[in-house]
Amino acid sequence: MNIALDTRASRDRILSFLWQHILLTISLFIMTLGVALSVRSHLGSSVISTIPFVMTLAGEDDMAPALTIGEYTYIMNFVLVILQILILRRRFQLVQLFQLVIGFLFGFLLDVNMWLTSAVVCDSLTWQVAVQLLGCMVLAIGISLEIRCGSVTMPGEGITVAVSQASGMPFPKAKIIIDTTLVVLAVATGYFYFCSWQWQVVGVGTLIAMIFVGAMVRWLDPRMGWFTRLLHYPGFRRSIYGLARYIYRRFS
Repeated sequence: MNIALDTRASRDRILSFLWQHILLTISLFIMTLGVALSVRSHLGSSVISTIPFVMTLAGEDDMAPALTIGEYTYIMNFVLVILQILILRRRFQLVQLFQLVIGFLFGFLLDVNMWLTSAVVCDSLTWQVAVQLLGCMVLAIGISLEIRCGSVTMPGEGITVAVSQASGMPFPKAKIIIDTTLVVLAVATGYFYFCSWQWQVVGVGTLIAMIFVGAMVRWLDPRMGWFTRLLHYPGFRRSIYGLARYIYRRFS
């Protein structure tokens, strides 16, 4: 009897983990769609994509390795995790290495959404503003969902948490410092490669994203109870288990 209960408990934990990360993947897809739309607006990308965006432009001009914006995003996320380890040292929890997986998935989905939005051409200021605002709204929705999933943080948030823990600084203040640092580095990288400010990378859209996305997330947060119920609804987990059993029996 105890063995059966333990088996069922283990199965439920596995199914909960799978369902949690299926929803996390959907959340990351929505987030990266928002980032891609911001990039397409050419008014300035969201903070997390500024450095990868300028590196991608440099790669297109053969001044840097010709990687995609998603690939540069993963490299940046890898660096952010290494910085967390250096900052926290023994206080760094090994489970946070899962950020590398999340960061890789984020970069991959960003490339997918850059391809999906390749037909978006903003040939007027009106369209640029509209696409930028739409991108910010979509990004905010994705962030709100991602937070509810309760997995490890994204590397961009993880570095903020690490700085906050190591310095005793309030999280919002650490967030401002990290975001400002990323933007400054993106501007400096633009000057290094192009000897000019790359306004399509860091522009008014970046400022809009820094202000609007946070406000939108705060507005959405109390309205996300439905997603929490979806996350913990057992029927979906049972459906996953049933599908897995069918596939196993069908192909084994």
